[in-house]
Amino acid sequence: MVTVEVDPVRVESRLSRGDMSCPSCTGGVLAGWGFARPRPVAGMAAPVRPRRARCRGCAVTHVLLPVTLLLRRAYLAELIWAALAAKARGHGHRPIAQRLGIPRSTVRGWLRVAAARADAVRSWFLAVAVTTGVDVAVPRTTESVWGDVLAAVHAAHGAITARFGRSAVLGAVTAAQVAVAASAGRLLSPGWPPVPASDPATPVDPAADKR
Repeated sequence: MVTVEVDPVRVESRLSRGDMSCPSCTGGVLAGWGFARPRPVAGMAAPVRPRRARCRGCAVTHVLLPVTLLLRRAYLAELIWAALAAKARGHGHRPIAQRLGIPRSTVRGWLRVAAARADAVRSWFLAVAVTTGVDVAVPRTTESVWGDVLAAVHAAHGAITARFGRSAVLGAVTAAQVAVAASAGRLLSPGWPPVPASDPATPVDPAADKR
């Protein structure tokens, strides 16, 4: 899966020019390869039919998912982000679900997934902010885990908009779209964010300290 802009005309233009790199190999570029099946998305008037692409090098196919959607979630990313932001402000899943018009079980599921990986998600978006921006002020941790995650995403959003402006390749930049783009659409998917590989410990001669 590859996250792309919402405008299908720009997506087709990038595909035809060979401007879209393949995430599965080095040096490969993507070309159009039909469409995925239509899927209804809560918050959109019509079903979404994502473009498919195939690498000209390794021949692996990918679904091109708009930056407004998360992988395997039938709700607009803005709705999901609104639920997470409301939780950071101290609201429970029941009032959040009622306000957004979403089943309580769905909202509860989002919050549980996000809570289980909150520290890792915060670290991921802080890394995005520091890598992208210049002299980024890293927000301090607080007693609110949810607030810390929200602050990290907003730090990344601020760094990205400061560097590239509020409109970039993926369209108008919002905090929700930063959350989607920086996670490659996998914000709530299993196994995300990836666990960084730890450096192996350097062997130490036990007798060294006795010399």
